[in-house]
Amino acid sequence: MGAGKTTVGERLAQRWGVALRDTDQDVEAREGRSVSDIFVESGEEHFRALEHEAVLAALAEHDGVLALGGGAVLDPRTRQALAGHPVVFLKVGLADAAKRVGLGTGRPLLLGNVRSRMKALLDERLPIYEAVAAAVVETDGRDADEVAEAVAAAVETIEREDAR
Repeated sequence: MGAGKTTVGERLAQRWGVALRDTDQDVEAREGRSVSDIFVESGEEHFRALEHEAVLAALAEHDGVLALGGGAVLDPRTRQALAGHPVVFLKVGLADAAKRVGLGTGRPLLLGNVRSRMKALLDERLPIYEAVAAAVVETDGRDADEVAEAVAAAVETIEREDAR
């Protein structure tokens, strides 16, 4: 949350001449309502099921940059589906994430004390993100172009290593 997945994804897609696909947007388009509304009206479990389906569809249909929602990798089936793909974790610290997200408007998992909820989510998810990722790129103190450069370099390294 607040790492810049979509913004950096847009920069990378443009750089590589491919399309960007965002699984949160896919879920919203399928349901005809926002992620926040899905959480409130149907619950997190329903959203996570839709999210998993969206990731599977994107992996099968899309040959470009894919931005996943922050909770997508919580599902072990999704982690398994991502195996073998050049997954890059955009790591953001609490201070930078809080600045970027603000008061969490439209972010259902941040209801209540935003800063403490954010810290809890980061602490809970960090080991999963790091386990899934083929590379980790620090985003703190960097703008989107700098992060995109670092991701591009990481993906090139991953692909070179996979070619061996």
